[in-house]
Amino acid sequence: MEHRLFRLISMLWVGSLLSLGFVAAPVIFSTLNNTTDAGTVAAQLFCIETIIGALILIGYFGLQPFMNSLRVAAQEAGTDLANSPYAQQFGILHGMSSAIYVIESLFGIALVWRLPGAVPTKIVPKSKSAKMAAKRARS
Repeated sequence: MEHRLFRLISMLWVGSLLSLGFVAAPVIFSTLNNTTDAGTVAAQLFCIETIIGALILIGYFGLQPFMNSLRVAAQEAGTDLANSPYAQQFGILHGMSSAIYVIESLFGIALVWRLPGAVPTKIVPKSKSAKMAAKRARS
């Protein structure tokens, strides 16, 4: 029973990770005309994902505060982040955050891939010996 619960939680986590990072975020940026608004919506979604994730915590607590301070500094200067002097620094931090996200996604995929599945049991007729049954079970 516990392994089924672990499998369910793992699949939900990896599914949300892949859906958010590789489907929702690109759709948000391609749909909204203003990249600042798209970034704000995506940041909120990634904040929710951080509660579920592990490595993302590094990005959230390590990189996000710096990224947010650059975003605020650009807004206080009266320009958007892409056209500010902080754009290059933000790009580097965003690249590092994205790399961490991809690594976590790959770890999640590997976890789900390696989860044990239901193994069909082979039925041995009663007339066979225990030795034959053991041999059959190994094959």
